[in-house]
Amino acid sequence: MDVTLSSLSGLLILKPKRFADARGYFCETYNKRRLADAGITTDFVQDNLSVSRPRGTLRGLHFQREPLAQIKLVSVIKGTALDVIVDLRRASPTFGQHFSIVLSEEDGNQVLIPAGFAHGFLTLEPDTVLSYKVSNSYSPEHDAGIRFDDPLLGIDWGCDPALTITSDRDRQLPPFDPTARYFA
Repeated sequence: MDVTLSSLSGLLILKPKRFADARGYFCETYNKRRLADAGITTDFVQDNLSVSRPRGTLRGLHFQREPLAQIKLVSVIKGTALDVIVDLRRASPTFGQHFSIVLSEEDGNQVLIPAGFAHGFLTLEPDTVLSYKVSNSYSPEHDAGIRFDDPLLGIDWGCDPALTITSDRDRQLPPFDPTARYFA
């Protein structure tokens, strides 16, 4: 497995090894020992699957507050998505900055998102399926988010966000507040 640092402190890009032949490929999408060999010792407790039928579905930017903040291991198992991560750790040198990466079934990249980040994605193909492991179970009381189209964040989604398919909940999330203490 290849592990690459991103421009955001602590955010990692993982590339599991694929074994391909004329039939297709085989890939370990998660291997606790291999991750530990790469210095990643997260105990994942829940697997999530997100299916987005139409192209242009935008979900996010979501996070879970302390004490149940989540580390996420995100991959696309079908289709393609623009994955966006925002650093909300107040003490981080990259606080308020974002990182974008295209994840696809074809490329097989994964993103390891530490606790303290908001996460969202835009589907670039119909019937895109994201799989992600999380380090804490979902807690409605700790569920939070920020606006995906906040001008302070300046995220380039590659399209007009007004034309995306987004939930009412996501459109009503609060804007990013640079004075907030989302995470220490």
